[in-house]
Parts: sequence; structure tokens; C-alpha cells
Amino acid sequence: MQLIHRHSWDLSPSEAIALQQELRREVVSDRPIDLDAVKLVAGVDVSVKNEQSQAAIVVVTYPGFLPVETVLAQRPTPFPYVPGLLSFREGPVLEEAFEKLKSEPDVFLFDGMGIAHPRRIGIASHMGLWLQRPTIGCGKTLLCGRYKDLGEEKGSAAPLVDRKETIGVALRTRTAKNPMFISPGHLADIPTAAELVMRCSPKYRLPEPIRLAHNAAGQFSP
Repeated sequence: MQLIHRHSWDLSPSEAIALQQELRREVVSDRPIDLDAVKLVAGVDVSVKNEQSQAAIVVVTYPGFLPVETVLAQRPTPFPYVPGLLSFREGPVLEEAFEKLKSEPDVFLFDGMGIAHPRRIGIASHMGLWLQRPTIGCGKTLLCGRYKDLGEEKGSAAPLVDRKETIGVALRTRTAKNPMFISPGHLADIPTAAELVMRCSPKYRLPEPIRLAHNAAGQFSP
């Protein structure tokens, strides 16, 4: 698929932070996703082993979750692990994987954050600017913000708030399991992002497209 190449990935951590501050102004996080029009959903994940990064994108039908396409890309990991700068570690290999896609997903679910990020531009938001498609961040661990009064039942949700700004939701996708932290990436809003993730989580804590991408990304060739 076509990408909009926004910048070089060859940046220092301080340059990466400056770029985030610049790009965050372009992120659209208040546009509802037309859920009735969604036919294909992609799960996106990256695994790292022995300083090699492998990206996996798995496209499935919606709402049936039947696999349509799986693409992989692998390259040396180019950037240190720095909290808040995940997109600069995973972006280059994701760019390579996205360019292999023949499908045109309606929505991309990322294993990582959207605007639930200290500078409001996690990997789902950042790569959304390259994709120019609706993207959603699905974090497994809390990066920033606080929530309270989250019920134990599947479907329970609580606003995720940082510096008096609501940046997403803590969402219980499986009863009595740790919540997922859901936020818009780009061209999405909080209510429809959370609703789509809930619909994509019929059985497991991870939304099904991300679960499939996670499994694929972790299978490194010998």
C-alpha cells in the first residue's frame, strides 16, 4: 500500500522528541470511525530478538476475523529502547512491512499507544500520519495517565486522564484480567476506538487482529 514518507528515521533521541512535538499538531483524535463501513482490520506488532526487529501485519475480515493477508519484515533494530520513543525503534521495520501490503485495511490496531502518550503521539498516532488511515493504540501497560473505578467485568471502561485531559480509556476486554489501554491513533476518536477494540476481542484479552500479529511477529526464522 502507499505510504506518505514523512521523515528520516536516522535521529537521536533528542531529535526524535523534537519531531514528536512538531508532528503531534497533525494528529486527528476526534474523528469517529464509521464502524458500519469497516470490512478489513489489520493488527500490527513488532518483536525483537538478538537485536533483530520483525514486524508483522495481519489483515482479517471484520467481523469474522478470517485471515486475509499476513506480511512480515525484518531488519536490525536501529534505535535504543526509550520509553515514549517506541515509534523510532519500530517505525523503520513497520514502514517496510506496510509497503508489502496488498490489502487496504479500513482500520489498523497497533500493539502500542495512540494519544495516550506523554507527548500525545504514540506509535499508532505517529504511523497513522504515514498511513493516513484510522489507527488505534492498544497498550498492554500504562504509559501515562490515571484511571479509577474500573469494574472487573468484561466491557468495563474508565476514562484515562493525564493533566486533566482525557486521552483514552482503560478497557476490560476480559473479565478479571488486566485492562487494555485504548486511545485514538489518527483519524479516530475515543468512543469508536474503544467500541471497535471491544468488538475485536471476543475471547482473549488482546484484540484478535493484534493477537494474530503478535504470534506472527514472534516467529523468527532460524
